[in-house]
Amino acid sequence: MTDDQPSIEWGTGPDTISREPTGGPTSVVVRRGLAASPGPGRLKRSPGGETVGIVHLYPTLMGTYGDGGNLKVLARRLAARGLSARVITVGPGEPVPESADLYVLGGGEDASQIAASRALRESGALGRAAERGAAIFAVCAGLQVMGHDFEVSGGLIEPGLGLLDATTRRRRPRAVGEVLARPLIPLGVNSLDRLSEPGGCAALDRPTGRQESIPGGQVDRYPLLTGYENHGGGTALGPAARPLAEVIRGIGNGAGGPDGDGAEGAVQGRILATYLHGPVLARNPGLADHLLELAVNAELQPFEAAHVDQLRAEREQYVRSGKLSAESVRTPK
Repeated sequence: MTDDQPSIEWGTGPDTISREPTGGPTSVVVRRGLAASPGPGRLKRSPGGETVGIVHLYPTLMGTYGDGGNLKVLARRLAARGLSARVITVGPGEPVPESADLYVLGGGEDASQIAASRALRESGALGRAAERGAAIFAVCAGLQVMGHDFEVSGGLIEPGLGLLDATTRRRRPRAVGEVLARPLIPLGVNSLDRLSEPGGCAALDRPTGRQESIPGGQVDRYPLLTGYENHGGGTALGPAARPLAEVIRGIGNGAGGPDGDGAEGAVQGRILATYLHGPVLARNPGLADHLLELAVNAELQPFEAAHVDQLRAEREQYVRSGKLSAESVRTPK
């Protein structure tokens, strides 16, 4: 194996990197011809040998539908650009490192969701990391945990972390199936600069409701998002949070009635959340690159992978296909 080929090292504790506390979490180190570099500082435009710290929170509790694959996508897309990534897996009862650049939380059932929420509230580490400026990515039940509170079976209202201005209540019927959604924020590389452009962040406006038809023939500013949803919660966003995307097919956040309110996911500061599984970052590489730019606070180099783009396009085409029923496509309210 040459220095240009990415390598993965498994171990426990910090190994050769001293930026995280000693002992406890299992770690994966992905490198591509770069030495590990300690220190919690943000990357610059020319990151050199810096290492990007990514924490996978409670995958044994919150990891349904292959959400752990999102970590592999993030690490590999960093390695493909010659950047080092340290992925730290934190299990129940283990301390949550506070100096990482990106934290990832997947989906889970009610009991696991409650356990994860209570552990994170008691620790307070994720909130302190968010205050420091770390990026957070949460999927499905993870989205609900990020909010003020969420309802589980039996009508129990469980407090969340309050990092997202969102509340979740039980919905009927359950939201299950493929989702197609138009992103309301810039995705891909150079997304941070485009966020600051006039009109660059369409998420400053709420979705207008169901789309009249599935877009075709037109060129969307960013590739449409696809994913699989399976949740019994309806999440309403408060004024401090904005939707990640506008639903074309499917339910999305599911607040406001059986068909939802047209919103999918949430964005607030450096916190990004979605109901989409898939894993969602494997199906939407532009979303993965936006998360990485949030994490390193720098522009990434473009990364072309024909097979990844082909798979994304094929999945989008499937969701666009004529198999869609009239009830699954959003129309104006």
